Amino acid sequence: MVDDPKQFLKELFSAAISSAQPEKCVPKYLPEVPSGRLIVIGAGKASAAMARAVEDNWDGELSGLVVTRYGYSVPCQSIEIVEAAHPVPDQVGLTAAQRMLELTSDLSEDDTVLCLISGGGSALLPLPFDGLTLDDKQTINKELLRCGATISEINCVRRHLSQIKGGRLAAACYPAKLVNLLISDVPGDDPVNIASGPTVGDPTTCADALAIVERYKIILPARALEILESGAGETPDVDDPRLACVETHIIATPQMALEVAAAVAEALGISAYILGDSIEGEAADVGVVMAGIARQAATKGQPFKTPCVLLSGGETTVTLTGDGRGGRNVEFLLSFAVAMDGLSGVYALAGDTDGVDGTEEIAGAYCDGSTLKRAWEKGITPRLSLANNDGHGFFEAIGDSITTGPTLTNVNDFRAIFIDGPG
Repeated sequence: MVDDPKQFLKELFSAAISSAQPEKCVPKYLPEVPSGRLIVIGAGKASAAMARAVEDNWDGELSGLVVTRYGYSVPCQSIEIVEAAHPVPDQVGLTAAQRMLELTSDLSEDDTVLCLISGGGSALLPLPFDGLTLDDKQTINKELLRCGATISEINCVRRHLSQIKGGRLAAACYPAKLVNLLISDVPGDDPVNIASGPTVGDPTTCADALAIVERYKIILPARALEILESGAGETPDVDDPRLACVETHIIATPQMALEVAAAVAEALGISAYILGDSIEGEAADVGVVMAGIARQAATKGQPFKTPCVLLSGGETTVTLTGDGRGGRNVEFLLSFAVAMDGLSGVYALAGDTDGVDGTEEIAGAYCDGSTLKRAWEKGITPRLSLANNDGHGFFEAIGDSITTGPTLTNVNDFRAIFIDGPG
């Protein structure tokens, strides 16, 4: 029984976020105490909280350095925490990346490196390839985020223009043992795409990266093109002998978070269906498709009997055509609301589990059958807001933004559609 649909959906979102907290998923994957040193490194929006979980559950000595997003720091005793910029990298992140390579440059086979990686690590460890500047890196990053490429395509290009991504950090740790603890924020949970895979082998090539650049007509600095065209940016592949002592554990995933949310719904007597944990595509297009499914369930009882909740995750993209305040979750939700056209009995929430959708300190938003009407009453035209990529502006104006603050984890996007009955 659900008396307050908005609160119900917020509870599911909160349960998904809670399931991926480092304090819950880090301890059981900690390595044995080495005969040498334990060096902790890492990057991502969850990395500081992961470092704290390591310290709270480690018996021996340790030291290290992790980089997280501004505002996502958690105090640690022995592991240094550095805050840097995301999604567009800054000098602080670059300096931290250089220091991380130096920290792993003189290890022995008696040492163990514990690497804590989560979403956001790509921007937080910016170390451009020789001949590229931080300005180049920032320009490239902005172009990649704007072009509509998938996250795997974006990260392929990033890896081949970096001195630290695509297994290069793992190679620097050799001959020490390297244990990766990864919180996945990417469709498919492929380690090479989580923070652009700094500590795993890379199966892609410069030719693959160049094809992506050409496919999306991405304008790169001349030096970046030279690196890709010449093959100078090739990364350590999965069979590189320097990566033979790498052990990788994915400790939290979007699927795990969706399963926890489904269990919460089922406990309340609401049937829950997970439609997919790796849904990609243009956010607005996904919104239209999900609206079609929701409408069929609400009006025909197909393919799901109501009441029910439809859950999904993944990472959609937004090809920018307007200049509004947007993010992929609010873009999806606004498209969904427009397509539902005021149908009653259908409620939806979409948010990023890291608490930041796009560049806004807003996780996402909520909509229901009254959304369009309330917008029109304020003089807002929903379709124009959608065309202007202004999802945050739209939902903020009608009071339906969802704000969590820093969640200290990141298992990608969360979407929940509650269908209470015929509309």
